[in-house]
Order: sequence, then C-alpha cells, then structure tokens
Amino acid sequence: MRETPAEYTKRILKYVRNEDALRIQQSTPQKIERAIKGLTRKQMMTRPAPEKWSIGEILAHLAEAELTGGYRLRLILSANGTAIQAFDQDVWAKNSDYAHQDPRQSLEMFRVLREANLRLLKTIPKKRWNYYGMHEERGKETVARLVRMLAGHDRNHMAQIVTIAQGLSH
Repeated sequence: MRETPAEYTKRILKYVRNEDALRIQQSTPQKIERAIKGLTRKQMMTRPAPEKWSIGEILAHLAEAELTGGYRLRLILSANGTAIQAFDQDVWAKNSDYAHQDPRQSLEMFRVLREANLRLLKTIPKKRWNYYGMHEERGKETVARLVRMLAGHDRNHMAQIVTIAQGLSH
C-alpha cells in the first residue's frame, strides 16, 4: 500500500528533525561515494529484491530528483505561490530507464546539480526562504521546507544505498 502525500512528508522530514538541512545536502555526495567505493557496475545494478531499486537506480533517481528540486526552487523564487506539479517516480524510472543508467554518471549528475542548487540557496535572502509553491499533492511548500524535504530524501535513500552495499559485500 502506497503512503499518502502527508505520510510521505512526515516520514521524510523525520530524517532531518532539527538538523541543518543544507549541511546534510552538502555531505550527501561524498557519503554516497564512500558507501559505493569498490563496488562494480554489475553490483550497483543488482536489485536487492525484484520490486526494489538497485543502487544504480537509486542514484539515477537522486539525480533526477535533484534536477526537479532545483527547478521547483527556481520556480518558487521567480513566482511566489506558483503551482508545483507532482511526479510519479516509477514512471520517471521507466521513462529514463534507470535500470540501465551508468551509476557513476548518475552520481556525477547528482553532485553537479547539488552544487549548483546549494550555491543558489546560499545567495538568497532569508526572507525569501518563506516563498512557497503550491504542490499539487502536498500543498504549500516553502523554500525552507523544500530544502528540508531534499535533505530527508537524501537520508532516506542514503540508508537504502548503505544497506544494499553492505549486503553486496557479504
């Protein structure tokens, strides 16, 4: 059973609690690199279970989620109150063929996009962190909340990557 948008938001934000969301986001690419060090492409493309994504698929998802998050952030900053469209990650995974993407290229795309988004976030005045978009499923999302959601999203998938990688080395 799929979780509701409210359940998803609560779960993802729980990963961050009162921690610095920008610091979490800044450290994620290096943490991923450490977690996958020594793994082959074949290992990273191995699914832990038929219905679960491989490390490679998670990395492709993180790259596209970062692209989407950066786009949403820029939309919000350009037009406070703008509509934010949801997306179905499973449809994106199929359309972008996550199962055959090069994991290291996905990680590099994620890293480059993350750096660009963090540079932007460091330049915006604090009052603009209250600018928001109206997410079609989750409702009002401020820049501050979007940043926390991305940090929680990182932690969620980082835990999956670590678990899968540990399973591959045994």
